[in-house]
Amino acid sequence: MATHDTPAADERPDRDDDPAADPRADYDYVGGGVADAELVGDLRDRIDGEVRFDSYSRQLYATDASAYEVTPIGVVLPASTADVAAVVEYCADREIPVLPRGGGTSLAGQAVNEAVVLDFTTHMGELVEVDPDDRRARMQAGAVLAELNDELAPHGLKFAPDPAAGNRSTVGGAIGNNSTGAHSLKYGKTDAYVESCEVVLADGTVTTFGEVSLDELRARADPAAEDLQARIYAEVARIVDEEAEAVRDVYPQLKRNVSGYNLDRLIAEAEDGSVNLARLLAGSEGTLGIVTEATVSLEPVPETKAVALLTYPDLLDAMADVDDIVRDHDPAAVEAIDDVLLDLARDTEEFADVVGMLPSGTETALLVEFYAEDDAHGREQVADLLDDRVGDRAFDALEAHDADERAQLWKLRKSGMPILLSRTSDAKHISFIEDTAVPTENLADYVAEFQRVLEDNDTFASFYAHAGPGCMHMRPLVDTKSPAGVNQMESISDAVTDLVVEYGGSVSGEHGDGRARTQWNRKLYGDHVWGVFRDLKTAFDPDWLLNPGQVCGDVDMTENLRFDPDYEFEAGFDPALDWANENGFQGMAELCHGCGGCRGEQETTGGVMCPTYRAADEESLSTRGRANMLRQAMSGDLDQDSTDTEFVAEVMDLCIGCKGCKRDCPSEVDMAKLKAEVEHAHHEEHGADLRERLFSEVDRLNAVGSALAPLSNWAEKLPGARTLLEKTVGIARERELPTFHRESFVDWFEARGGPRVSAADAVRKVALFPDAYTNYNHPEAGKAAVRVLEAAGVRVRIPADVTSTGRPAHSKGFLDKSRERAAQNVDALAPKVEDGWEVVLVEPSDAVMLQSDYLDLLGETTDAERVARNTYGVLEYLDRFDLTDAVAFDAPDESVTYHGHCHQKATKKDHHAAAVLDAAGYEVDPLDSGCCGMAGSFGYEAEHYSMSRAIGEILFEQVEASDGDVVVAPGASCRTQLGDRDGDAPEPPHPIEKVADAAGR
Repeated sequence: MATHDTPAADERPDRDDDPAADPRADYDYVGGGVADAELVGDLRDRIDGEVRFDSYSRQLYATDASAYEVTPIGVVLPASTADVAAVVEYCADREIPVLPRGGGTSLAGQAVNEAVVLDFTTHMGELVEVDPDDRRARMQAGAVLAELNDELAPHGLKFAPDPAAGNRSTVGGAIGNNSTGAHSLKYGKTDAYVESCEVVLADGTVTTFGEVSLDELRARADPAAEDLQARIYAEVARIVDEEAEAVRDVYPQLKRNVSGYNLDRLIAEAEDGSVNLARLLAGSEGTLGIVTEATVSLEPVPETKAVALLTYPDLLDAMADVDDIVRDHDPAAVEAIDDVLLDLARDTEEFADVVGMLPSGTETALLVEFYAEDDAHGREQVADLLDDRVGDRAFDALEAHDADERAQLWKLRKSGMPILLSRTSDAKHISFIEDTAVPTENLADYVAEFQRVLEDNDTFASFYAHAGPGCMHMRPLVDTKSPAGVNQMESISDAVTDLVVEYGGSVSGEHGDGRARTQWNRKLYGDHVWGVFRDLKTAFDPDWLLNPGQVCGDVDMTENLRFDPDYEFEAGFDPALDWANENGFQGMAELCHGCGGCRGEQETTGGVMCPTYRAADEESLSTRGRANMLRQAMSGDLDQDSTDTEFVAEVMDLCIGCKGCKRDCPSEVDMAKLKAEVEHAHHEEHGADLRERLFSEVDRLNAVGSALAPLSNWAEKLPGARTLLEKTVGIARERELPTFHRESFVDWFEARGGPRVSAADAVRKVALFPDAYTNYNHPEAGKAAVRVLEAAGVRVRIPADVTSTGRPAHSKGFLDKSRERAAQNVDALAPKVEDGWEVVLVEPSDAVMLQSDYLDLLGETTDAERVARNTYGVLEYLDRFDLTDAVAFDAPDESVTYHGHCHQKATKKDHHAAAVLDAAGYEVDPLDSGCCGMAGSFGYEAEHYSMSRAIGEILFEQVEASDGDVVVAPGASCRTQLGDRDGDAPEPPHPIEKVADAAGR
């Protein structure tokens, strides 16, 4: 809605295929009032990038992955280093703070501030050049680590540091945070790989920092010069010459220390006669200068790996074993999994089997990974480890050598965190002391003392992650909405910092200082070195305008909390759906913790989430963006209500309801369900337009279209018909309406005489629900389902007294309509289920409607729950009960590319179709694909057509790259989108049709 002093799509820098560039698009990713129109105008005149000071953008960048929230002055999306320099120079002249930001994945709050935020991820994320012979690469600061490594993979090289958020965090962020990851035992931190950086200094000067001899450093130093760079050189030279001993005395001897400024590396390098000033920026969190490009060294990708999982009866036994493992066996990684995570994983369907593999009595496990020259070398390293450690503190072990086995054990290591982060209570597992690090010889004693601190503060935490370098992760359960919880948070931090100092450790071994830990650096390093930090900061940034307050500043860890005792939440409406989670609708609206998992690209991250973000690279279109803005609207931070027309159009309407976040988000934020509530409330307050009402009743319109066929099919083919539909109803002229069949699926079934498998011969009984699309638009899929089920010995009936599943109305936020239809269908189906019939549907979104959404509409009543528990998609049904074993397939000489439906993926049922196709004899390529972008009516809507196509293009590329002879997709929307991908592409068949073909049915 380009109604504010913010550039419309056609006024912004060129972006390839930006969906908002379509003149019909009614969104521009911004909204609300503009903070400072004069400042906006001045900045726009100076740069080619985008300037966004609207309230939506400011709120989007008010949070990162930490517990903090600070509304920025505004947001700039620079297009070049020149843009960055222009913004910094302008802001320096007016004493306006500036904050550089990458993916916003910071866990300590260093990526939020009352400043002009520079987001490098939109326009400055290119890999500039690669020199594989010299193992170096140059890239812009906004380059995402996983995408960078994807481009380096053909050279057999990688950027070595591997933070967990690597599929959305950036090179600039890795430098700013001095990031590392699970394999820091081999690779160390980012600073080891930084060769040089293009940097914008605090006055807007652009320079390049790299290696410089001490002689040159001193020659260029002048503490009294007008030139900022000369003053920087002078302070660095002074630290090297005068503070070396002080630095050596207080810095911990650790692989994992990113607290304070990187002075220990500076002093160590100076011993060889030169220093690299680019590496001094590592860990500075944007407080010394702004990196716009970096040249980094690369590492070869390991030939292969091997994994052992050592099991222990107690956490402290495992901790006591770490030092010997690291010293004697040279592993690439040693990762801990404690009893809290194991218990959480054991109670989930996804991870229960993996936990079940562990020997009885396992309370803690250490995952030990080796890099190996070949499989034999890997097996040898694992055997040496097991011979040495099993029977001592470790009582048993598992080992894994092929990729799938290794992935399974790593999956176990990562299993518990999503569950930890899925609490919808006021108390949450907060990141504020989660990455302290100590020497491994002190690890067991430190963890024991840490546990006592938690007990003294009446809370608990899980202990997990990077045991090898002594950097365990711990997130205590704390309620910061209460004064007692805020005090508890600071009390724990204070006591743990004392422990860190006692045991020779660091308050941050990975995630930086930021707002959570800056205040503890003075206790860690002492007053003198704290003063050195502040002198260095002043030399680089005389007015303290670059990300002020961090590293050596004055931020307080209990200020600017996202949830504090003054926080209030008011939805503005009564939720219409059943919310079984703790705190209900509010708990879900507050659930997003900001990790940015929804910002990963398809080729590096896979999965479904978040298709609109992948299409447009806009923060507001990510699940994180929507969740934050929804919460902010309901807590009063945003200057609009969540039901306002602009908010619904810009934020909620562009969520396509794919449900991918319900599965792929680490916290399982259910944005599709939140959207349904907001749109329902919007309809209640503002009413609904004609097209919304029509699409909510499309099931009934289909019945009319079928009755009038073939006239209904000819109507849209009349000259000008589609243009008229777009102008009058808003249906995109590019889309063909579905074809209507005069003989519906139900008519066909009745005409053939009903069931053909007798009750006596049947192995199972199925009520095949006639969803509207299968019934009126694509009856061939229903016929194929009947034939295959009957070939498997299943007695099939079409249930009477059922109506539409309610999916169309539900997807458009007409919850009263969908509830009415849900109630009618449950009343009709529950007695049949009680009598031993199972409910099967051909259309995936309709199947999930009965399996999941009915419980939201009706609550977990006995009848609704019984129907949900006994409802299946047709391919899920065939696979779950091994019914293909009874079918005589004539193995086809054909391969298929399988694209699963996003709703089935969200409910973890999409794998069944590939299994059935395989059983039928097809060679199957199951795509790790996202939503097709059609999303029911979304892709038909003129203003959303370009977004729908942009999402579809991601899928089309995957289909084109597949070797399958034919693409299949169970979703009607998916088949429509795939059929529209080019002029010659036929609409793909439903997988059940291919199964029927192989069965000769």
